Parts: sequence; C-alpha cells; structure tokens
Amino acid sequence: MAHSFVVDLVDGRRVFAKTHAAPPSGFFTTEAAGLTWLREPEVVNVPEVLAVADEPPVLVLEWIPLGGGRRSREGEADFGRSLARLHGAGAPFFGREDGRTTGSRGLPNEKRPTWADFYATQRLLPLARLAAEAYALPADTTAGLERIAGRLTDLVGPPEPPARLHGDLWAGNRLIDEHGRSWLIDPACFGGHREFDLAMMRLFGGFDGTVFAAYQDVRPLADGHEERVLLNQLAPLTVHAIKFGGPYVSATADAVARYR
Repeated sequence: MAHSFVVDLVDGRRVFAKTHAAPPSGFFTTEAAGLTWLREPEVVNVPEVLAVADEPPVLVLEWIPLGGGRRSREGEADFGRSLARLHGAGAPFFGREDGRTTGSRGLPNEKRPTWADFYATQRLLPLARLAAEAYALPADTTAGLERIAGRLTDLVGPPEPPARLHGDLWAGNRLIDEHGRSWLIDPACFGGHREFDLAMMRLFGGFDGTVFAAYQDVRPLADGHEERVLLNQLAPLTVHAIKFGGPYVSATADAVARYR
C-alpha cells in the first residue's frame, strides 16, 4: 500500500513524497515516466518529478498548492482545450515504448499497429481472462468480452493516429490548484485512442459539459463517438467488477450486451 507525505526541505521548498511497503516491480519509475511523458509537450499542468527510485521505493513530486481551489467555467474550458492539445501531441504507436504494465491489474502495454488490436489484445482479452480466473463475472459476460474483442475493427470508428493518453483519467486524478488550474496526477499512460480518456472521464463524473465542449472546439471527435463511449468504458468497468464486484458486475454485463 502506498503512503503519501508532505515534506518541507531544508532549502525551504515543500514537496510531495510517496512510498510503498511492497510495490509491484517498477511501480514508481513507471509512474514517473508517465508524468514526464505528459509534461513533455508543455500543454497541460503535470507536477515535475524531483526524485524517483524503486529501491527503496520513493517518488518525490513538485508541490501543488490546492488552497481551496474550485472549478470554474473558464477553468473547465481551459482544461478541455489543454487535454485536446495533449492528445494531439500524439504517441509513436499504440502501447508504451517501455512495454511496462500499468494499473492495479498490471495490464500489458505492448506495441500494436491499430487501436482495435491494442484494445483487444492488451485490455479486453487480458481482462476477460482475469475475470474468469477470479469468477468475477458471469460466464456469458466473459464470453461476450471475448466476442467483442474479435469484432473491434468494426466497432472502434474511423482510424486515428495514437494519442498521448493519461490512461486513468477519472476525477480523482485531476487536482485543481488555488488558482483554479487543473493538474494531472497518477497516470497509467500509453499511446491509445483519445476517446478512451474521454470515456473514462464520463464514467464516474467530475467533469462538466464545458470540458467536453472546449475539447471539441480544438479537436472535434469523429462521427459516432457518442455510440462508442460505453465501448471504451468496458475496460475500466471490467477492472472495477474484478476488484469490487457489486454493481460493477451488472454494469459490465449491460455494456457487453450492447455490443456483442
């Protein structure tokens, strides 16, 4: 389990530090690489990595002063535009250059030539296998995931180049600082379809319509994108069904039924 600390350094700086008693292999260096990759285009706020090590496991980040910062219409629109530019910065391929796994279930991120190939082989099929091993989903739902994986070329929409994705973009992984600016934290980065990040944002709420409208102004989505939201939510829904069960099981089953 990770532990977080606020640390005041002797030079007067305040930093944010995380440790972990028994992390998976490459836990903090993978996170640090993702943060650095998101910072690289200089289009969205991401805390700077100040120090990182896997032995001992530690990650030290730039301190972000929150100070009761609140969402505003202007701030939400700015975040939508910034996210569109981040996605537009692109990735060299679908997957990760280092091939490292991400997320609580260690999902693979090997390079694949298309989004349909990546989403099938690196997300839906591994998740179907994990769900079957854990008896987390009804057998027909697991089989449905596998059938959908085999049909993704017909389901994912027009081809697009790989986008630079956060990979786990729910509201808890966005901070709003004391000036109302948005910052991205805790990424699970990979090159993927931009609709994946946007679908994750809509799954648990926390982002209002201003964000999505501003995004559309900068990088309009392809026709039919609304019909693909639930398709792109299948992976996080399945992860939550495996981890937590309960209503996520029926939500996953309903999503699978829509596309299979």
